[in-house]
Amino acid sequence: MTLPGQETLVASWNALAELSPGARLIRSPGTVAAVFPSWLPLNNAIVVAAGDGTEVAAEARPLRSIYADAGVGTWALWIPSSARDLDAPDTVRDIAGFTRDTTTLVMQATVRPGLRRHAGVVRASVAAATRAAGDDPVPLAELGEPDDAVGLAAWAMVQDGMAVAGAWSLLHDGDCGIYTVGTLPAWRRRGLAGALTEHILADAYRHGARTATLQSTPMAQRLYESLAFTPMGRYEEWIATATGDDKMDVPR
Repeated sequence: MTLPGQETLVASWNALAELSPGARLIRSPGTVAAVFPSWLPLNNAIVVAAGDGTEVAAEARPLRSIYADAGVGTWALWIPSSARDLDAPDTVRDIAGFTRDTTTLVMQATVRPGLRRHAGVVRASVAAATRAAGDDPVPLAELGEPDDAVGLAAWAMVQDGMAVAGAWSLLHDGDCGIYTVGTLPAWRRRGLAGALTEHILADAYRHGARTATLQSTPMAQRLYESLAFTPMGRYEEWIATATGDDKMDVPR
């Protein structure tokens, strides 16, 4: 199945691959895989036509060699599900060679006029925005220039001369995908992630987007609901292991 925003998500991986050495997107009839040798968190593959655990394992088996050949030792397999509740039962209960990991809720909103742009939000490089969404503040002088990839934008919320929250977005066929929204721990609960997300939505509307999609953790779901995002499905994520019938030597 194809969840709302899934093609935007895949397009974002393709755009980000232009910025990362050796990265590429690989499509097959049953899967689409992002291979990022130099950017480990982006090594994810979506099962396009999910079946039972045996069928999913068969679809995923060729990906093991692809990731191993790229020197990637850890990667995640995503199973799309129509469940709109993070606590609903899994679509697939067991996949040989994989360990169940996290679940993210796919949410969608109509991008409407009247959204506010917020002071303090600036464009940045994807690398700097990713740092700002992590654990350490980024000095204003280190935010870098926006990356040259069509539709891709990275954002940072600056407070007291430091970037303390970050995200990136991609415009694709009228949809704005929003990814990796994060705020430094010391700056949370001040509304910064909400302001940053609203700013991205306002900019997306100016550039023609009329829908927006993202993936939410349980902690962020209420925030996104306050911006009119509603659940549309979820990804059940599994981590590849080197056990069972699929055991192989994987670089660490």
